[in-house]
Amino acid sequence: MGTRRELRTVVIFTEGRNSEPDYLNGLRRLPHIAGDVALNVELRPEHSVPLQLVEQAVKRARDPEVDECWCVFDVEWPRNHPNLVEAVDLAQRHDVRLAISNPCFEVWLILHHRDHTAFLDTAGADKLSRRLDGRPGKSIDASVYMPLRAEAARRARLLQRRHERDGTKIPHDNPSSGMHELMASLDSADTGH
Repeated sequence: MGTRRELRTVVIFTEGRNSEPDYLNGLRRLPHIAGDVALNVELRPEHSVPLQLVEQAVKRARDPEVDECWCVFDVEWPRNHPNLVEAVDLAQRHDVRLAISNPCFEVWLILHHRDHTAFLDTAGADKLSRRLDGRPGKSIDASVYMPLRAEAARRARLLQRRHERDGTKIPHDNPSSGMHELMASLDSADTGH
């Protein structure tokens, strides 16, 4: 009789009400993630600015049962969320991981379908994302995105490298998405990394 492997507990805080939780719940249903990770998605629309979201994650990260805490949030453009730099700094000091999309989560969705390197505002990213997947509202069908996530991660890493080469940092790293880092963390349970 084999020993049962213990699940890694990952808590993800998000400000999003629709597309982010839809996508994260799609990840949770993937067999290799479901078998290795207890993935808890905490919706915090009442804490809709990144600094408040990170403060909640810092509190939760103190729980000895939690292996990793993540925050998924947007920069927003043309008017950025307040205190972005402070949120990033607080997260780094307390080992809370971040998956920030600039200008918004929809840029991550766009990267599932195609390369995109041009600056976007939030409304433009939302419009392009809807055009690419044909959805009428903010909610997404995660099953459309799951087979395309490796390509989206590759494209997001290329954007990240471009911003690193240019010395571009938040909030000026538009377009970008750190969702590929969250994906790598969740997938590492399957690959043993």
